This record gives sequence, structure tokens and C-alpha cells, in this order.
Amino acid sequence: MVTHRPSHCNKRAYACLAEHLPMLDTTRGLLCAAVAVSMHEMDRADPDAVESQVHELTAKIDRRIKSSHPRAVMAHAHDVLFEERGFKGNRADYHNPRNSYLPVVMRTGRGLPITLSLIYKSVVEPLGVPVFGINAPGHFMVGVDGSATDQAVRAVTIIDPFDAGRMLTPDEALAVCRKAIGDAPMPDDALSPASHQQWLLRIIQNLMGMFDRLGQQADMAAMLEMRELVLEHCPGA
Repeated sequence: MVTHRPSHCNKRAYACLAEHLPMLDTTRGLLCAAVAVSMHEMDRADPDAVESQVHELTAKIDRRIKSSHPRAVMAHAHDVLFEERGFKGNRADYHNPRNSYLPVVMRTGRGLPITLSLIYKSVVEPLGVPVFGINAPGHFMVGVDGSATDQAVRAVTIIDPFDAGRMLTPDEALAVCRKAIGDAPMPDDALSPASHQQWLLRIIQNLMGMFDRLGQQADMAAMLEMRELVLEHCPGA
């Protein structure tokens, strides 16, 4: 339930975000909440439409799977998402806010590491392979572990959807982070799993930084309202 009316944020977007926050621990809740963030500028965006597009990709992969082994699922997912659909990072226009909007990323196949990672998770997880975000500094990624039940980054395959689904070793993943953050200190938990709350907050915080860079202070204030709403519903985020 919306506890107060936003001053800057699109009211439909704000209400949609509030509607899905109670389900944020689910992948569907995270996906729909991320779409709600995009609705601040994309008034006609629809979480159900994005979810339907995700389901189509999942079904396309599922039709090809002959083995339920995680490696087989990942191989077919790679072919569909990165070789055929062409998802990869938008290096040419990295700081465009639209790279954070899932409806745009689904349509164009270009986005930020964090939005491309969410598409990967949403498409692949229904196929029986656990996927979780890796809250790496400067460059979000995903971890896939078909045998682990605790989502620990100890025996995972690290995938970088921004780099067209490239598989990375932990050392390679840290090298990607180092390139992104420069001389900033590398935290000890650089490859730790991201909670869904952290995932969503990072999407919002990315947009806050982009709008600040562009001098769009009203949009930045809108993202701050969304951030406060997430923190209100998820105080431990």
C-alpha cells in the first residue's frame, strides 16, 4: 500500500513499485519492481508485458533442452540470449538512463550489467537452474550453481551478461571490477551474492547518479522517493 503521495515520482510508477515490494524476495517481484522504476519516464510500461517477453525466451530455450544438467541449460540459454537475441552491454551510450529501464533493454538488447543480469536470471531460473546476482563493485554479474542450495559463491559459474554472456573465473571477475572502479579499494566481499533489495536499490542508485550527471534534479528526486519507499518496506536492505 502507498503510504504517501510522491512529490516528484510518476504516481503510477510509485504505486506499481509499492504493489510489488511485498513480493521482492521472489524473482517475479524483483522483475516487476524493476519495471515499475522504468515507469517513472515510461508511463505506458507494463510489468505483465515484460514478464510475457521473458516467458517467451524461457519457452524458446526449454524447447531445445534435451538434458536437465545445468551446463546444458546454460549452453542453450547462451545461444538464445546472446548469440540469437544479441543481448549485450551498451558501451557506446553507457550512461543513458534508458539502459536501466527493463522494457527498453528487452526491446533493444542493450543495457547495463545490472539490467542484463536481471533478464538472465528471470529467463533462466524457471528452467530449474538457480541464478543469483553478484553485487560486484562497478560491474554487476550473475552466478549460476546448479548444485548449491545456499547461493554461496564457492562453486559457481560467473557470467557477465554485459559482455555477451562471457563466463569468468573469480580472478577474471575481479579484474573486470578493478577496471571499473580504478584505484578505489576492492572490498573483501567483492563477489558476494546480492539480495533482491540490494539489486533493486542499486538500479535506483544508478539512475540517481545518471540524473545527477545530466542535471535532471527532479528525476533524481523521484528516484530518491523510490529509494525511500524500498527502504521503508525493506528496512534491512
